[in-house]
Amino acid sequence: MKRVGVIGGGQLALMMGTAAKKLGVELIVQTPGRNDPAVGIASDTVFAAVNDAKATNELAAKCDVITFENEFVDLEALSQIASQGVCFRPRIEALSPLLDKYEQRCFLRDLDIPVPKFILPESLFAVSSVNQDIYANNRNDWELSFPSVLKARRHGYDGQGTFIIKSLTDLEKKLCLDSSLLLEEFIPFKKELSVIAARSTSGEISPFVVVETQQEQQVCQRVIAPADINSQTEKIIQDIAGTVLNTLQFVGIFAIELFLTNDDEVLVNEIAPRTHNSGHFSIDACFTSQFEQHLRAVCDLPLGNVAMNCPCAIMVNLLGYETQTSNYIDKRSTLAKIPGSYLHWYGKSESRPGRKLGHITVLLDDKNRDRAMTIARNIESVWYSQ
Repeated sequence: MKRVGVIGGGQLALMMGTAAKKLGVELIVQTPGRNDPAVGIASDTVFAAVNDAKATNELAAKCDVITFENEFVDLEALSQIASQGVCFRPRIEALSPLLDKYEQRCFLRDLDIPVPKFILPESLFAVSSVNQDIYANNRNDWELSFPSVLKARRHGYDGQGTFIIKSLTDLEKKLCLDSSLLLEEFIPFKKELSVIAARSTSGEISPFVVVETQQEQQVCQRVIAPADINSQTEKIIQDIAGTVLNTLQFVGIFAIELFLTNDDEVLVNEIAPRTHNSGHFSIDACFTSQFEQHLRAVCDLPLGNVAMNCPCAIMVNLLGYETQTSNYIDKRSTLAKIPGSYLHWYGKSESRPGRKLGHITVLLDDKNRDRAMTIARNIESVWYSQ
């Protein structure tokens, strides 16, 4: 039996559990909390923060390969562990250009992959000739305009660490509080898209269908699979995924979030080097889920068939809307009665606004977008009712 160490014990690791059982894979997680979602499905747990290198050494002694549920890790420490022969998939060198959003932008730009124009905000206030050189090298032919988007370079997720900036005064106030930020142009998109793709140890690449993601307050509210886009746009996105995966020699699953502009231009927003919320539809709507595909890749097993098993699916995140200790059993029971629905509950002990507590996927027998949105609104009316 292959033993896979997972750094992180949240819901993404939890959802690897069913796939691991199917494949005969044993999961061992490194996570700080005894009530974290994946603790219950793991065969063993190292209770420690995900950036605790000593704990990762302990994890390595228990497993054959180590992978990641999140990217809040200490790359320098992991590089030292890897140099001792520990197998990480994806490899540490593949993560290195992705975890800092500024470095990720530079990496994509150097591959001629289109991204929003961006800048290090401190270079806007350059006074010395050295700083002016930094500004010249990083401005990407972009003159500052508002609104703009300010992002934390590390550890931002679910809208945290992302700010819409409407004036120079707003910008200066934010920079006084935190200097480790990336500033980029605001994109007036017509759709937000995402693609999940896997790469095997042999270099085989397997992309899932491109999906549309819909955000509320910068947190993903719902996902429609497949996205209503033309074949040319789909090919462009899958080619981008292939270029990034091959350049990094990445092994495992990763996600690319993208903007489709009003002029039908595709721009990469962010890359997540792991399984991703926009791929949860695959658990029920595809022959192989993103979690199974990830384990197949990191365990050097043949990749599975990622085709959809239905014409269309809509996934709705069940987000916290109050600070409360509750399992919401009545609402979950009501939602589970929706025809074609599959409800996934993460077992978190506390709800708070914006926290992902679970998700529900509904499989449809046609591609009627209006019907899909009606179902989503029905789910949300049940879930958010007081």
